[in-house]
Amino acid sequence: MKTLCTTEELEQFCKEAASHSYVTVDTEFLRERTYYSKLCLIQLAFDGDGENDAVLVDPLVEGLSLEPLYDLFRDETVVKVFHAARQDLEIFWVDAKVFPKPLFDTQVAAMVCGFGEQVGYETLVRKIAKENLDKSSRFTDWARRPLSDAQKTYAIGDVTHLRVIYEFLSTELEKNGRAHWLEEELRVLTNSQTYDIRPQDAWKRVKTRTNSARFLAVVRELAAFREDYAQTNNVPRNRVFKDDVMVELASTKPKNNGDLSNSRLLLREARKGAIAEGILAAVQRGVNCPADQMPKPDRSKDKMQVNPALADLLRVLLKAKTENAGVAAKLIAPSADLDAIAAGLRDVPALSGWRNEVFGLDALRLCAGEIALVARGQNVDVVEL
Repeated sequence: MKTLCTTEELEQFCKEAASHSYVTVDTEFLRERTYYSKLCLIQLAFDGDGENDAVLVDPLVEGLSLEPLYDLFRDETVVKVFHAARQDLEIFWVDAKVFPKPLFDTQVAAMVCGFGEQVGYETLVRKIAKENLDKSSRFTDWARRPLSDAQKTYAIGDVTHLRVIYEFLSTELEKNGRAHWLEEELRVLTNSQTYDIRPQDAWKRVKTRTNSARFLAVVRELAAFREDYAQTNNVPRNRVFKDDVMVELASTKPKNNGDLSNSRLLLREARKGAIAEGILAAVQRGVNCPADQMPKPDRSKDKMQVNPALADLLRVLLKAKTENAGVAAKLIAPSADLDAIAAGLRDVPALSGWRNEVFGLDALRLCAGEIALVARGQNVDVVEL
């Protein structure tokens, strides 16, 4: 297999790929020690069985520009095919602010075609391409050079088998009329807000057991400092401090380095220097936050009056609907959404888009007493009232 190491070689391949209807794409990267993914390898293939129809691209070679690939990503006459594309797209968005268009994600497509929730690539290769993958190279160090033959063989398989999978799934979507389901799901993947993490919003991902506005104000400032420090220094968030440390610091509200030294959870290296200074400043900002600028805890769920019988009926309806549609129930509506619907809330994902077609419309009719559920042997059917 060929490895492209110059911009000219990549440009030549991308020009050839632009004459085809689709190109399959995958990446190998490392992220254990950095905030942003370190791109180590790119795999590309277009339809065909020629020796040069599938290649590896080495982005670690000095002087190689990925601009020819980004030009191909912008070419809307060529479908760009990925499997579980989110992390790959994040790499390209951070590097060049570009999304591949049009995009086809075989994991999402398989999901809407009835292969289950978050189906793995290996499963699709086995079920659709009728091949087996050697996964022994999956967790190797992709930044080391030279790459072994085993690594190259593993990597190229991620785009060659993907051609068969794409062609099968795209045909299935045409048959079952669910192409618009895929388009809805992919809008999230190609939305820049999915990848642009704002430090001031980072606190919303931290799980706490209190809704105290003052406590949350400290958490907000600590989370913002951690996110900004991790982005600036390109280190993982947990290398700065973990969520449980943040909760502890928001509770104890340290005022000086001596207080930090009493922390049970804070790593030793974080008790001095820039991290310690950032923690103390963040805590102080949270403590001194004016009341009108404090975070507003979401108390909407506290006031929900869930009708448990109706929630159970919605679960039965969901099971019947998803079995008929051949999709995973969790993909349509998690339990929390069913409880919300049973409590009278209507701003939930299950009541919009394709989910509304499959489940939402009948869910609302069930809530309104317009339909009922009846057991007929092994099946549950909907009957009009």
